[in-house]
Formats: sequence, C-alpha cells, structure tokens
Amino acid sequence: MRLTVLAAALSIAAPAAAFAGPASNAVKFFYVPEVKFEADAKYRDRFTEPVTKLFDLNDQAAKNLPDEVPCIDFAPGLDAQDYDEKTVAKTLKLAEMLDGDSAEVTATFSLFPEGDDSKREMVWSLRKIDGQWKIADITSKTSGWTLSALECLAGQAPE
Repeated sequence: MRLTVLAAALSIAAPAAAFAGPASNAVKFFYVPEVKFEADAKYRDRFTEPVTKLFDLNDQAAKNLPDEVPCIDFAPGLDAQDYDEKTVAKTLKLAEMLDGDSAEVTATFSLFPEGDDSKREMVWSLRKIDGQWKIADITSKTSGWTLSALECLAGQAPE
C-alpha cells in the first residue's frame, strides 16, 4: 500500500514533460560522450529546415572566404566557444516535451566547474520525419537568440 501511495504521489509531483526519451537522445548525441559541432557537414542529416539553410550558408562562407571566420564561430548547442568537456557531460540534464510529431528538449548544463556565467539553458526544437527525430532549431534561453534567426551574410552572393 505504501508503495502505491508513493508511486501516485510521484506521478502527481513529477511533470510529464520532465523525462528523457527518443527526442532527447537526438539532442544528447551532440553533448556526450564528446561535444560535437552541430554545423559539421557530417551531422547534416540530423537537422531540417530552417537550420539547414543557415548551415549551407555557413559552408559557402567557409569555402568562398577561407581566410575569414565563417558565420557560425561557436558551438550552437553550447552557446559558447570554450568549455570543459567533462563538466558539460557531468552536469547535462535533458527534459523533453512531446506534442505529436514535434518535441522540445531543454538541455541544462555548465560549461565549467565554477562560475554562474557558465550555466546554460538551451531549447532544441525537433520534428519527427520518417520516424526519426530531426532538429529544426536551437534556442539559447541563456543569451536570448535562436539559431535560425542568425544571419549569415558571408555565405550569400552580393546583389
């Protein structure tokens, strides 16, 4: 009886959205066992529009202006250039909210062992396409930007 009461209490107290599942696994891939650069062409099949358009422009900028920094000069999933890999892996927490073939996965973590300014909250928007979760966008709740809204003028041809 005690176990039933405890289970009922936990199911009421814990929100349905605060669990990891298949959509979270699509996001977790970019954080552990090592951090991966989302804009890398070898991960392009894990994304969908509108982010793939920005990645394509970033690729063009890197190709056309090899001596300049391309449009994406930081790790979007980290909202940073510098980080401690072990700290990111150790502090990473994922929570997903599903709505049919759409999902939002919130990743919270720290970049370094110390300092409040190293805490990050990133929201990954996903869509299920052909049975697989694909990333449609990444938003930094910490810094207030959305990846698909970033401009990449260096990859575009002048008018």
